[in-house]
Amino acid sequence: MYLVSTSKTRASSRRTRMSPQARRDQLIALGLEMVGNRPLEQVSIDAIAEVAGVSRALLFHYFESKQDFHVAIARAQAQEMLDCTEPDHSLGDPLLVLGASMAAYVDYVTENRSAYMALIRGSASADPAMREVFDHTRSVMAGRVLEHAPALGIEPTPVVQMTAHGWIAFVEQTTISWLTDPVITREELLSVITEALPALATVVGAAVPAG
Repeated sequence: MYLVSTSKTRASSRRTRMSPQARRDQLIALGLEMVGNRPLEQVSIDAIAEVAGVSRALLFHYFESKQDFHVAIARAQAQEMLDCTEPDHSLGDPLLVLGASMAAYVDYVTENRSAYMALIRGSASADPAMREVFDHTRSVMAGRVLEHAPALGIEPTPVVQMTAHGWIAFVEQTTISWLTDPVITREELLSVITEALPALATVVGAAVPAG
């Protein structure tokens, strides 16, 4: 996990000499903590430098620009989300694996909605590096789905692969809409997003010939 206590981080950074990688990780951790309660674009270099107990100039030693720093924060946040939603293959049944992963996803987004929204906005960013973070995250999630397609009796054809990516977008938007206006329960939300995948993939797989 990247989240750390700012008071402990400030104190320790002034007491000990940190390696370049440890310092960089610390700065990203502080950025992740700040993005938990404010938009990413409002995470300032000055605020991070003050909390870390370093100069503004030193921070630019580790990151080429403010945007580069923001991309590093988004990348760390995306990896944290992927780690939290890693499928538990010990559950056996692909639908149980999917359900558990989606439950972890909904809980993560609920607890980190500000940081997650920053990642989602990256899809429309003018910065190719920010878009790459978003695209990579979605590709990993879609890949996890396709890994279990054969166990569900679904051949992972190009059309099914496209459908998996579309389902990920559906999950993202549905979850964000639910956070904004929770007109259904968490359990009902999970039912909607998990049951939509096999139904959608089966219909597409049956309608479009393989190859």
